[in-house]
Amino acid sequence: MSSPKSGDLKENELEQILVEVEQSLVQLQERYTQVKQDLEKRSRLLEHQQELKQSQKDSTSAKPLKTELRNLQQELDSLELNLESVLLPDVFWQVVRFVFLGIALGWFLRIWAT
Repeated sequence: MSSPKSGDLKENELEQILVEVEQSLVQLQERYTQVKQDLEKRSRLLEHQQELKQSQKDSTSAKPLKTELRNLQQELDSLELNLESVLLPDVFWQVVRFVFLGIALGWFLRIWAT
């Protein structure tokens, strides 16, 4: 038989695991929101870039437009790098974390139930 102290300890461990899962979920939601905003910004920048390229063809003074196009391209490159470098590893480690926590939680509940 397990002592009352042992039950309290298991309950505290379970609470700690649940807090960690909640924190991970909040971080994942924040990252998802950031990615959504970056994708929307990227879409707007691409549209603006297309408009500038079109007006560059129609206009005779191309120097200011080239500078703006270059700046837009740099910003787009930065967004692309941010989306690629952070999202994929982050999602991978979140999946690993949740799978591990699921296994640990299942194992803990099985021991606690016996």
